[in-house]
Amino acid sequence: MDTIEYYNKYAAKIFEDTSELDMGELYRRFLKYLEEGDTILDLGCGSGRDSLAFYEMGYDVTPLDASEEMCKLAEIHTGIEVLHMPYEDMVFDEVFDGVWGSGALIHVPEDELGGILEKVIDAMCRGGILFLSFREGDFEGFQGEQYFCEYTEEKLERILRETGRLEIRKIWITDDVNRNSDLRWLNVLAKKIS
Repeated sequence: MDTIEYYNKYAAKIFEDTSELDMGELYRRFLKYLEEGDTILDLGCGSGRDSLAFYEMGYDVTPLDASEEMCKLAEIHTGIEVLHMPYEDMVFDEVFDGVWGSGALIHVPEDELGGILEKVIDAMCRGGILFLSFREGDFEGFQGEQYFCEYTEEKLERILRETGRLEIRKIWITDDVNRNSDLRWLNVLAKKIS
């Protein structure tokens, strides 16, 4: 079962587990670089939790997810049209002031991350801000039915710098907001410079 099939099959459970998590502290760190009304791409929007929060704060949000079932649930939850699209198919040209990717790229193999990052950066306006979070660690492979790729701070920083298009503003580690999880997250804020 690939990742999209997994999210389609378990969409209701994933929605239930994630739609109410408190991401307020991460929102504040991201939004301090944006102004009300700015455009935000919510990459891998899942339940639509973050899209709804940004919309309610006055931002122009575009949710995007590759799972058809997650898109349906997110549309119901947010009242916002969700783009049903895998990352590989994204073709945006400097459309978004900010890109939010909370756990959005955790299933992307390391050798494919650079190509996805290029598409994400293309989608950003010059000077736009990018937030991404990854599982912290050094594991890559299947855990149960899903493929995961974890990163150390050093490895993630190297990959981001290799794009030549981002200025890293901050990299930091947080505990999972789901108190039942012992995952640690590697978070990054970066500005598009070219």
